[in-house]
Amino acid sequence: MVGAHKEQALTSETNTRNDRIPSIKLSTLHLICLLLFASTLFGCTSYPPESRGGLAEQHIDNSFTPVMPDEPLGPEHGLRFDWQLTKLHLDSLIREGARWCFPAAVVQALEKQNRIARELEGGLLLDAANDLVIQRKRLGELERQLDYVTSQANCVPPLNENTFRQQLAVIDQLFDLLNIDNQFAFNSTEVNPKYMGHLARAANILREEPSLNLSVTGHADANGGEQYNKKLAMDRAKQVKRYLIIFGLEPNRIATQSLGDTLPLYEGVSEGTRLTNRRVSIEVIATQELGEQNRQGGYHAYD
Repeated sequence: MVGAHKEQALTSETNTRNDRIPSIKLSTLHLICLLLFASTLFGCTSYPPESRGGLAEQHIDNSFTPVMPDEPLGPEHGLRFDWQLTKLHLDSLIREGARWCFPAAVVQALEKQNRIARELEGGLLLDAANDLVIQRKRLGELERQLDYVTSQANCVPPLNENTFRQQLAVIDQLFDLLNIDNQFAFNSTEVNPKYMGHLARAANILREEPSLNLSVTGHADANGGEQYNKKLAMDRAKQVKRYLIIFGLEPNRIATQSLGDTLPLYEGVSEGTRLTNRRVSIEVIATQELGEQNRQGGYHAYD
C-alpha cells in the first residue's frame, strides 16, 4: 500500500515536470525569435554614419587632422601632413579666384582631396600616396594657369549661382563618365567597347554644353622605353579624340597630350597594376565663353 502511494506520488511529480517542459521550450523559442528579430533590425541593417552617406560622401570631416589624439606617430602621419599641405594649397587657389576662372578644375581637385582623406581614414596608404602625387601636379598646373590668367584678367563670381551649380554638376558627371573603364590592352591603342559607349554619351552631353572643352592625356605602363611609351600614350589620347569627333564633337574642343609612363596611378609590376596604368585621363575645362557670353562668372579682361 505504501509502495503504491509512493509510485503514485512519483508519477504525479513526473507528470508535473512533463507539463513544465513545453512551457520552457516555448519560452526558449520566443527568446530565439526575439534575438533573430533584433539582429535583423540592428545587426543586419547597415546605415551610413551621420552626415557621411549619399552626397555627403564628399564631405571632409573637420576632425581629420595630421596627428590624431592618442595615436602613436607612424609613416601615415607624413601622408596626413602632405594632405594638409595640398588642402591649404587648394584653399589658397580658391581664394585667389580659381573657382571662377577654372570651375571644372576646382571641382575635380576637391573631389580628389576628399578621396585622399577617405583613403587615409581607411588605412589605404599606398592609394593615398599615389593620389597625393597626382594632386600636387594638378594643383601646380592650376596655379600656373591661374597666375597667367590673373595677370591678364580678373576672375569674377557668377551672377546666377543656381545656373553655375548646375554646370558644375554637368562637369562632375562628365568627369566620372570619361575616367571610368578607360584602360587599354598591352601595347594597344584600341578603345574598349565599354569605354566607347562612355565617349558617345559624353559627346552627346558636350554638344549641349558649348562652354566645356576636354583635355585628353595618354598614359602607358612601365614596359618599354621612355620615347616609345610617350608615343604610345599619345596615340591612345589621339584615338580617344578620334572617337569623340566621330560622335559629333568638334576637333578644336579636344586637346591631347602624353605623359608616357611618368604618372602611374599605382606602383607595381603585377598585370592588374599595369592594366590600370595603361589609360587615358580626361579633364573637363570651362572656357572663357561661359563668363563672357552667358554671364555666369569666369574671367574678364582688365580695362
